[in-house]
Amino acid sequence: MNKEWAKVYIGAFFEVIWVSGLKHADDLLTWISTIVSIIISFYMFIMAGRKLPLGTVYAVFVGLGTAGTVVAEILLFSEPFKAEKLFFILLLLVGVIGLKFVTHDQTEEGVDS
Repeated sequence: MNKEWAKVYIGAFFEVIWVSGLKHADDLLTWISTIVSIIISFYMFIMAGRKLPLGTVYAVFVGLGTAGTVVAEILLFSEPFKAEKLFFILLLLVGVIGLKFVTHDQTEEGVDS
C-alpha cells in the first residue's frame, strides 16, 4: 500500500467520525471534533486526489465512508441490524476493492510533492 492510498483510508476513517458527529453532536466538544474531522477528511481526500485518479479516489473514499458509517451506527448507536443492509454494504465494498485493484497509480518516479 502506498502513501497516497493510506491518505484515502485515513480520510474515509475521519469521514465516518464527522458523518456520525453531524447526527449525534450535542455539545461544544463533539461539534469541535466533528469540524476537525471534516477538515482532516477533506484534506486527505484532496491530497490523495492530486496523485491518484480522482474518480477512483472519490469512489473508494465515499464507499469506505458509507460502509464505515453504517457499521459504526450499528455498533455504537444501536441502529437496527438488517441482513439486507449488510449484504449491500458488502457488495459496495467489493466494488470499491475492485476499483482499487484495477487502478494504477499515476505518480511519477523521483518526484516528491
